[in-house]
Amino acid sequence: MYNIYKSIKYFSILLLILPIKVFSFENEKINFGKFSLNKYEVTIKEFNNYTIKNQVITEAEKNGGGYEWGAGWVKRDNWNFKTPYGKKPDSELEPAVHLSKFEVENYCKFINGRLPTFEEWSYAAYTQIFDSDKFIKDKTYRYPSGDIAKEMNSQGLLNYDKHVDVTILPEGVNGLVAMGGNVWEWVDDQEKNNSLTAGASWWYGGSKTSISGVQYKPSNFYAIYVGFRCAFDN
Repeated sequence: MYNIYKSIKYFSILLLILPIKVFSFENEKINFGKFSLNKYEVTIKEFNNYTIKNQVITEAEKNGGGYEWGAGWVKRDNWNFKTPYGKKPDSELEPAVHLSKFEVENYCKFINGRLPTFEEWSYAAYTQIFDSDKFIKDKTYRYPSGDIAKEMNSQGLLNYDKHVDVTILPEGVNGLVAMGGNVWEWVDDQEKNNSLTAGASWWYGGSKTSISGVQYKPSNFYAIYVGFRCAFDN
């Protein structure tokens, strides 16, 4: 009888703890010396808090939806950062998408940050800076997952076939999560009206997550495949 009571007690405590864990999510800043970088892609929860505080309405919301690749870029009704696939997301800890480079810059500025430069982003993504049981310190890897493309939300690897809650994905180089796969990430590198995105999204195979896989996109572009994380000056 004592063992049954003990089990019920522990189960009740667990039920109390689990919601608190989700509620208290914090996007840790990993320190690289001159700058720090968010461990995770910025989430729906984080971006939604920002829009409420600042009464921000995104371009995707104003224009009735964001974009997905079909027969060319196809506008999808009610697809925006709150409802990325047109309905309530499975988790508010999915990455915030359907945001232009200008919109994500404003978010980062609000939290006293900025977008990382490509030099900063790639340094953090591919070169192991810290002591690690999994990666060799000071080694530059081909992929954010190491010498080979693995354990990333990419086609042929984890195969979620959509972006997912950032907290369920494994850590890669430097303890960063989803620097490869899940969603493309805006970085602060421009060519005229285009800005660079890095890391590739779930739509691509793992090979696209290498440093050579980056793509320029129109800076005012927003789609289901593109998110971001912020950098901070130390």
